[in-house]
Amino acid sequence: MASSVGILLSFIIALIISTVIIYVITKFFGEKEGIVTALIAALVGSAIYTIVYYFVGGLLAALIAGIVWLFALQFLYSIGWIKSLVIAAIVWIVATVVGWVLPTVGGPV
Repeated sequence: MASSVGILLSFIIALIISTVIIYVITKFFGEKEGIVTALIAALVGSAIYTIVYYFVGGLLAALIAGIVWLFALQFLYSIGWIKSLVIAAIVWIVATVVGWVLPTVGGPV
């Protein structure tokens, strides 16, 4: 039970952080959509990766999920391939740096 709560808490925190990162970066690129769109983009990205990883696994899952997430960004923000690719790349870089800086939920604080 405690590990389920920890997993859920980790997911919620990661979702909030991802949402904020997506929101800030898309605003930087002039997108008008709000925080709800960023939340949906974060949820879609997480769901896509989880499903693809379950069936495919490994690095191929990340590649496939990344391509599908580009479609999701295009749809949610009404943007083209290049802009969605640039936004996705910057989101990935910023999320990686934030992951290095912030302490982990389950680890020592």
